[in-house]
Amino acid sequence: MDNKFNRVILIVLDSVGMGALPDAHKFGDYGVNTINNVAKKLGGLNIPNMIDLGLGNIEGMREFTKVTKPKGSFARLAEVSAGKDTTIGHWEMTGIVTKNPFPTYPNGFPKEVMDEFLEKTGEKGYLGNCTASGTTIIAQLGKEHMDTGYPIIYTSADSVFQIAAHEDVIPVDRLYEICEIARKMLKDEHAVARVIARPFVGEPGNFTRTSNRRDFSLKPTTDNVLCRLQDKGLDVIGVGKIEDIFAGVGITEAIHTKDNQDGIDKTIEYMKADNRGLIFTNLVEFDSKWGHRNDYEGYGRGLEEFDARLPEIMAAMKDDDLLMITADHGCDPTTEGTDHTREYVPLLMYSKNAVSCRDFRTGDTFANIGQTIADIFDLEPLASGISYLTLL
Repeated sequence: MDNKFNRVILIVLDSVGMGALPDAHKFGDYGVNTINNVAKKLGGLNIPNMIDLGLGNIEGMREFTKVTKPKGSFARLAEVSAGKDTTIGHWEMTGIVTKNPFPTYPNGFPKEVMDEFLEKTGEKGYLGNCTASGTTIIAQLGKEHMDTGYPIIYTSADSVFQIAAHEDVIPVDRLYEICEIARKMLKDEHAVARVIARPFVGEPGNFTRTSNRRDFSLKPTTDNVLCRLQDKGLDVIGVGKIEDIFAGVGITEAIHTKDNQDGIDKTIEYMKADNRGLIFTNLVEFDSKWGHRNDYEGYGRGLEEFDARLPEIMAAMKDDDLLMITADHGCDPTTEGTDHTREYVPLLMYSKNAVSCRDFRTGDTFANIGQTIADIFDLEPLASGISYLTLL
């Protein structure tokens, strides 16, 4: 690859981790390895295009074929931030290292938080206030919610304040309003990483979450590669929940998506348009639909479906585009837990004009991604990470 890129397409396969970090046990994770364990459980995965880019050649990959002449450069990246969730992972990619973990609530939120929630939202009551799987808690409390009109409040091992509501009971716009109030309220010692709207539909015994989910994140510092790109007049286009993850900070244009396929479609549309800078895409179904539900079969299908679209993505690339494919954490669906897992993530890099392809082995931080992007566009270096550009 030469260094004359005008655009980077960064696609995050949400939760597609590739093996436990050395400190994973401190996060309660043992034997986790999302992509390898899914492949092993299924007896293999049909993902020839990622294999051709060098996925199986990445240090630590066990279940995939190594190719003699990979078409891309590749690395395994460690996370240095204190966490294993979506916000922390994406922020680190852009150069924001989170040294202090966001607050979590394994026993539910304290009384003073919930009292303030009722006072400021005007809601008459709430249900739940516990740690739970999202699909499980709506199955358990959905009927009572429909009878009372009270929102369902729950959290997980991550730093999240989640509000579930039936769309016919609390309309989506009102649910978003409640979440915005909660977001402003949850600060200082209770500054959770995300407030998440979790709308659902259906009848008791057959509830289904909808694509109207929305995340209300803490605002990150502006000391990140997105803001540097924006300040230089370059495009920063968020596809999927990217805009939510960064609370709009550093984003010049954004579009939300229904599912992975819609996310790929929208990414390709932007690739075919006239823009310069960064197209930043999150494909969330690996995490939300399959990882958290321990659906390793669905997870495997999702990986195969993405891989099948890769030739289309690569064909839409301009000669001065760089494609980067990575993940933000793990969510191993083959383990007993349903939470995120503390894992390394893969990084694949591809350009149509690649001169050589390199194995960068294991990088110390996800911020290597942001540092490489900063280098490409001749921006001020980030505080963390190394650039791969001059080594390509």
